[in-house]
Amino acid sequence: MKFFHTADVHLGAEPDRGFPWSRDRSREIWESFRNVIRQAGAEHADLFLIAGDLFHRQPLARELKEVNAMFASIPETKIVIMAGNHDYLKKNCAYRKFPWAQNVFWFWDTVPKTLEFPDLGVSVCGLSYDRKEIAEPLYDPIKARGSQPFQILLAHGGDEKHIPFSKEKLLSGGFDYIALGHIHKPQVLVPDKMAYAGALEPIDKNDTGVHGYIQGEYRDGVLRTRFLPAAKREYKKLKIQVTENTTQFLLEQAVKAAVRERGEKNFFCISLEGRKEPGTEFLTENLYALGNIREAEDKTFPAYEKERLKKQYEGTLLELFISSFPKESITEEEEKALDYGIEALLEAGEENQ
Repeated sequence: MKFFHTADVHLGAEPDRGFPWSRDRSREIWESFRNVIRQAGAEHADLFLIAGDLFHRQPLARELKEVNAMFASIPETKIVIMAGNHDYLKKNCAYRKFPWAQNVFWFWDTVPKTLEFPDLGVSVCGLSYDRKEIAEPLYDPIKARGSQPFQILLAHGGDEKHIPFSKEKLLSGGFDYIALGHIHKPQVLVPDKMAYAGALEPIDKNDTGVHGYIQGEYRDGVLRTRFLPAAKREYKKLKIQVTENTTQFLLEQAVKAAVRERGEKNFFCISLEGRKEPGTEFLTENLYALGNIREAEDKTFPAYEKERLKKQYEGTLLELFISSFPKESITEEEEKALDYGIEALLEAGEENQ
């Protein structure tokens, strides 16, 4: 028995709205989902699990028609879906009214239900959200009571506002595999037993790293799972080190080179770090034209010559402040505090020192 475990597809999302690539990203999320559906069909997957948030918000009927056509294109694969906190089941939502294909199976309530698939030897237990937030630990008391030899729990949540759960209690429920959603970063909590598939595509700048889905195969009483990358692009954190010799021109050259090296199609959150020449101001707004730059922050500090400043401002508050810090074995946090203080005192003016 082979299954695909997906979650947090967020169809309809427009990541980074206002940035040039936002519309492309919305389209790419749909494309990635189509590709995974095609892959499930090509590999003759028996089961396709969606652990919540198939859509980023309440779906439209025309969007469900598109998704249903994808599901119907792999009729031998059983699609099992739950609604998450983003696409929760309102009383009269489009999910409930839509005529789904015969291979699509839903959990329609917040009360746990078990779907039985005797032809696969699999039982799937789950529930759906009926509101944005559910603070009750609905999964903790659930036990595997299906009639099939292989039992799966499909669950979405894990934080205090979205069905918090105890890992130990879920593991004690007797399920052979726990397919999780809600956390966008792929995480294996217990190998071949309990995992977050993560978002299929990164949805915002915090979704760094590789994204995709989990594929599992149960054979001869043994389950083996593996994570497969599927996202078209990644968000990457990019630290650019500067020195006292760094100019705006050299900074922009360094950013261009780093973007090329890490893949120009990806998105970058840039952090300028290190110590710069006092008085130097980097134009971070110019960096956005150098690639798919999502964010640019200047976290540098002026490279003050402390001993020279102490002599120059002898007898002032500035001298006393610098002397209050150790010369040797100063920590990084202390160094930052010292630099912040020097900068503040200098900006206040000599007459105030």
